[in-house]
Amino acid sequence: MSAPDRIRLLLADDHPVVRAGLRAVLETEPGFEVVAEAATAEQAVARAAQPGVDVVLMDLQFGAGMHGSAATAAITARPDAPRVLVLTTYDTDADILAAIEAGATGYLLKDTPPDELAAAVRTAAAGKSTLAPAVALRLMDRMRAPAEALSRRETEVLQLVADGLSNQQISRRLFLSQATVKSHLAHIYTKLAVDSRTAAVAAAIARGLIRR
Repeated sequence: MSAPDRIRLLLADDHPVVRAGLRAVLETEPGFEVVAEAATAEQAVARAAQPGVDVVLMDLQFGAGMHGSAATAAITARPDAPRVLVLTTYDTDADILAAIEAGATGYLLKDTPPDELAAAVRTAAAGKSTLAPAVALRLMDRMRAPAEALSRRETEVLQLVADGLSNQQISRRLFLSQATVKSHLAHIYTKLAVDSRTAAVAAAIARGLIRR
């Protein structure tokens, strides 16, 4: 698939200043057109389902609403969906794995220079993947030591532990049995060489596996 002559963009971020900044940067690029903005992930899903969008620049955190990864999955599940390029401040394993599994074409951090952002948008429009160097390095580290890396589900469980949820609440949130949650925690403790929830959260935050 080749990139279209004109790349039509949807900016999805809950901060108006961020959207305005992105619009100002991207609209100076030849062939780029910002056709819509979304302040919530739900709005992004609805607008991306309509014709006329080639690439969605997607944040991950939208307050109390739908998460950006869930929105990415909803968007990319549709036939002939636009590409989704995640643009966020988060570079933890939990966020990276969730976004990639959801179908994101690329993953960039918000401190990406404008020229690199523009190049990433063109790459995404062409159907190719692009990763921020720090993100690519994290994924390479996981590949080098797979036995020590937390799985996608384990990072999800541990992030919910860090968010203050009990095993029972986690089981309801993820539609798992409490026994399965406990099993995930046991594997997490072994991989992180810890023996408690508190120690697991502290170790994971220190390693950049989950958000603080």
